[in-house]
Amino acid sequence: MVRDEWFELSEQISRDELMRKRIGGVGGILSTLIHIVDVENSWIRGIQGKPDIQLQFDKYNSIQQIRNLSNSLRTEIRPFLETWKNDFEHDIVTIPWTEGLYTKGEILRHVIAHEIHHIGQLSVWVRDIGLQPVSANYIGRGLL
Repeated sequence: MVRDEWFELSEQISRDELMRKRIGGVGGILSTLIHIVDVENSWIRGIQGKPDIQLQFDKYNSIQQIRNLSNSLRTEIRPFLETWKNDFEHDIVTIPWTEGLYTKGEILRHVIAHEIHHIGQLSVWVRDIGLQPVSANYIGRGLL
C-alpha cells in the first residue's frame, strides 16, 4: 500500500529529479525504488528456497516500469505471505548469496525494516524538492 502511494507520488516528479544522484541510499529516487522491490523479492524467494532473480536495474528507467515489475513480483510473494503460519517463524534457512543461517521470521522482519529505512530516505529527498512524502504509518490504514 505504501509502495503504491510512493509510485503515485513519484509520477509527479520530473525525470531529472527521479534520476538525480543523491546523498545516501543507493543513489537516487528511481534507483532506490527498484532496490526496494529487488531486495524484497530476493529475500522472499530465499525464504521459499527459490533462486534469486538478478534484475538488471538499467532496464527500469521509469516509475511505470518499476511499478509493473513490483506488481508482477507480488503475484508470487502475496500468496506466500498470505499462507504464513507462526510455525514458520523459527524455521532455519540458508540464503545462497550470504553466509550463515537465518530464521524465516528474522528475514521477513529484515525485509520490512529495509523498506521502511529506504522510505525514510525517499521522504527526505522529496521534501528537498518541495513535496509532502507518503506516510509510512501503519495505523489508520484499515489493514486489520
